Amino acid sequence: MLCAWIPPEWSRQIAGGCPGPEEHCVSFPSHTFPAKSDYMPGTGNAESLDRLLPAVGTGRSPRKRTTSQCKSEPPLLRTSKRTIYTAGRPPWYNEHGTQSKEAFAIGLGGGSASGKTTVARMIIEALDVPWVVLLSMDSFYKVLTTQQQEQAARNNFNFDHPDAFDFDLIVSTLKKLKQGKSVKVPVYDFTTHSRKKDWKTLYGANVIIFEGIMAFADKTLLELLDMKIFVDTDSDIRLVRRLRRDISERGRDIEGVIKQYNKFVKPAFDQYIQPTMRVADIVVPWGSGNTVAIDLIVQHMHSQLEERELSVRAALASAHQCHPLPQTLSVLESTPQVRGMHTIIRDKETSRDEFIFYSKRLMRLLIEHALSFLPFQDCVVQTPQGQDYAGKCYAGKQITGVSILRAGETMEPALRAVCKDVRIGTILIQTNQLTGEPELHYLRLPKDISDDHVILMDCTVSTGAAAMMAVRVLLDHDVPEDKIFLLSLLMAEMGVHSVAYAFPQVRILTTAVDKRVNDLFRIIPGIGNFGDRYFGTDAVPDGSDEEEWPPRASLSEPERA
Repeated sequence: MLCAWIPPEWSRQIAGGCPGPEEHCVSFPSHTFPAKSDYMPGTGNAESLDRLLPAVGTGRSPRKRTTSQCKSEPPLLRTSKRTIYTAGRPPWYNEHGTQSKEAFAIGLGGGSASGKTTVARMIIEALDVPWVVLLSMDSFYKVLTTQQQEQAARNNFNFDHPDAFDFDLIVSTLKKLKQGKSVKVPVYDFTTHSRKKDWKTLYGANVIIFEGIMAFADKTLLELLDMKIFVDTDSDIRLVRRLRRDISERGRDIEGVIKQYNKFVKPAFDQYIQPTMRVADIVVPWGSGNTVAIDLIVQHMHSQLEERELSVRAALASAHQCHPLPQTLSVLESTPQVRGMHTIIRDKETSRDEFIFYSKRLMRLLIEHALSFLPFQDCVVQTPQGQDYAGKCYAGKQITGVSILRAGETMEPALRAVCKDVRIGTILIQTNQLTGEPELHYLRLPKDISDDHVILMDCTVSTGAAAMMAVRVLLDHDVPEDKIFLLSLLMAEMGVHSVAYAFPQVRILTTAVDKRVNDLFRIIPGIGNFGDRYFGTDAVPDGSDEEEWPPRASLSEPERA
């Protein structure tokens, strides 16, 4: 029999078991493994090692989600180039725009080839929620010197020592992920023992799974982990797995793998890794084959996710209203021309062609108005007549437009018409029809957006819930708050107050502000569902001004640069 040790507070989740005085034990049927003499390899053929490993159980039935967003099918939208999750990320912040609870971080420790990554992927699959980030310690090997590179090529460098890892980078990365920030993670090449030029970006973590052989070897790192799991696998099984992996995936020869294992891997496990088992909250014997322990972990994770669910829109409806409009709001002057165009687009009898034409005119005026708030500095140029002209030039690095799909994308042509070479990003936010909360479904932002002034575009803002989520995404990507400009053709006072209260440095610009929002969160008197009127699609009954999923504009939009 095998035992998985768990903290006492989890005991109520277990049927049966044998509680001890301070910890609780759950028994699992033992697996039958080949004798040690049967799997000492004699050739370098990786395929011949497969038969020496125990089969991973595949009879697990798919786990039904216990959160409010339960679905029977994976929430995926597959395109020719990528797979997109269609289950949105609910708010991870409160009505103040700040994160109320940090992301839940799970640490997975254990010896080399113990099955940590497989256990992590099984947890992710069983959780069945899209906003889970898997962070591997293997990405954080230090950059080797020339001498160390030569040692590594001869299998004489110890990659299983704590000094081989960049713990400072690991800690800073994990801290930012827990705070909801976007992070860049190095990509490590095991063939050349070096970091690749391009780093990958991770964002949107409600759950972080951090796995690695030294996951519990640093005190500061341990303090960031909310749950610690040690995967305990027989040393002979780990050796077979390592042989198979290093030969087939990393181009090593069998003599080099065994030499490295005996000289570095095994001593490091005994000295640095196995002792960390005592700090684990739960020990999973036999790794991925221990499905009962994995089910237990998933149950606990679902309870943690349910505790982190937030209700933002309801809080916005009752917070900071009846106050004067903020100074960060700038409304386009209501000239007879502007009011005349509003009369046309608000009229329910207006044809679609006229609606589009006059909406575009208003968009152009609004964007021209917004550009006047960008920073400018004095500059002198010489005219063709050889005379100096004291003028102004843009003092920033670059301007980036970010549209909240789908209605916000209608403002992109107007932005491109007045800003040469402007970069465009997209954020897809939809209202969950069951909870009424905004959900983040997709985002694609240009690289290094943190250096730019960002024009965030949406055509209508009622409660401000979607706009707040979009601003929060930009802040998580290190865009300074005072460099964000929220543009909308029409806003409700509620939406203005919501955004300004949460993000007092964001500049808010619109062509008109209406007083009220009805029980369905529609702006009164309003303009109707802008996306339906612009794209000529049917209105959603009993819906708000927020868009529905999937958007009835082209689903190829996420493929744009």
